[in-house]
Amino acid sequence: MSVLRNTLTQSVWTLGSRALGFLRDAVILAKLGAGPVADAFFTALMFPNLFRRVFAEGAFAQAFVPAYARTLEAEGEEAARKLAEETLRGLLAVTIALVILAQIAMPWIMLALHGGYRNDPVHFPLAITLTQITMPYLSFMALAALLSGILNSAGRFAMSAGAPTLLNLSLLAAAFFGGDNYEVARSLSIAVTVAGALQVALLWYGVSRQKIRLRLGLPKITPGVKRVAALAIPGTIAASGMQINILVSQSLASFEEGAKTWLYSADRLYQLPLGLVGVAVGLAILPRLARAARSDDDASSQAVMDNGVGLAMALTMPAAAALMAAPFLFVDGFFTRGDFTSADAMQTARALFHFGWGVPAFVLIKVLAPGFFAREDTKTPMNFSLISVAVNTVLGASLFFWLKSKGVAGFPGLAIATSTAAWVNAGLLFLTLRRRDWYTPGARLVTRLASVLVASAALAALLWYLSGMRETVKLYTLDSKFLAALAIAAAGAAAYGVFAILFGAIRLSELKPAKKS
Repeated sequence: MSVLRNTLTQSVWTLGSRALGFLRDAVILAKLGAGPVADAFFTALMFPNLFRRVFAEGAFAQAFVPAYARTLEAEGEEAARKLAEETLRGLLAVTIALVILAQIAMPWIMLALHGGYRNDPVHFPLAITLTQITMPYLSFMALAALLSGILNSAGRFAMSAGAPTLLNLSLLAAAFFGGDNYEVARSLSIAVTVAGALQVALLWYGVSRQKIRLRLGLPKITPGVKRVAALAIPGTIAASGMQINILVSQSLASFEEGAKTWLYSADRLYQLPLGLVGVAVGLAILPRLARAARSDDDASSQAVMDNGVGLAMALTMPAAAALMAAPFLFVDGFFTRGDFTSADAMQTARALFHFGWGVPAFVLIKVLAPGFFAREDTKTPMNFSLISVAVNTVLGASLFFWLKSKGVAGFPGLAIATSTAAWVNAGLLFLTLRRRDWYTPGARLVTRLASVLVASAALAALLWYLSGMRETVKLYTLDSKFLAALAIAAAGAAAYGVFAILFGAIRLSELKPAKKS
């Protein structure tokens, strides 16, 4: 199958989960609004979301899958099963220990994550309690990542992509339990941990259907576990850079009431192309890159990378254009209801604009990093990730407090810093791949990227015009801001499809199945 068709398999399920996620967030924001209770809950939710993105959306899988696949190919199914079982036991032991330590140390951890509320006798303890409730999700996500890696190695992408839907369904149900927003926040936090258990149960069932029997037990440090850990630890840190940057931004945002909620709401929109495109393309190209690296097939490696980068940018640049051209249109249409007001939507849109120009970099990191992982080099991306964290921390803090000193909101500076750090990371990955002669973009890719830019610019102009016509569009959408935003988004997607084919950004041949040899 082509990279595009593999990506679509992952993306269709991810799209369903993200659509439910939007519904979930709309309900939660309507229940909690933007304020100290919402800030406390989104701090608690930030932890499981961070580990879901780091583990479940590729980092651990990108380190575990090559080791598992190599063992399967060289030593057979039983050796691969044993490696997975040993890794599972070690991973479970480590993460359970981390959960217990974090729960004990949570009052001190919250000083770093939620320091702006440290003198609030109600909402600071609330954030501590809610995050202690959600912390077990860490262990569940680690197990889910390993189980997903086994399924992906067998070419089964659907179940691992669809598992996060259970989190959205659990949170949607929990949002309707509780008399006030404090009780709702507690119900939501409990639902996070319950959803983690449900995801592991589903994926365990999926692995069992592949005739792979895994057993729990006491962990042992075997040569196989050491080999996976040597790859997984740097790889996980490498893929954690953007998530750590978000963590830093959220910590600084606690010094501005409501800013955490505004950043979270913007995060939900700009993470959509990352989940649908960046993660999916990265997972689709990794097995092919690993095979090419094992056989020293530079031509195949080059072709896969060109295909991956070209496809990712063809699908990501229009998303970036949309987020920059009409941020308020989408935030106001999708999230404004209940206690979340149009004023909150306007603040969220300010952050979303700056996240928008970082979206291509966020996706490129996911696509370029497999070029290293396929060669079992996880340390180089880790180093670049840490550099991006340093850039984000210094620049974010500087801009945040400088803007506040000028008497204006400081949180847009955090979005600027996050996007800048992402471009630094992506640039370092690309330059290093090129310097090592592991990847040099071909002439066709350069031409294609130029076509993508032209098509995306045309889309941005169209969306900017249509956003100014929203009141007119509402006349044909039952006077609904939500339906108007959906209609404009659909019109933009259709228009970009025409632009992309017209300018050569997407080739129809990619949708065709590859010929069997």
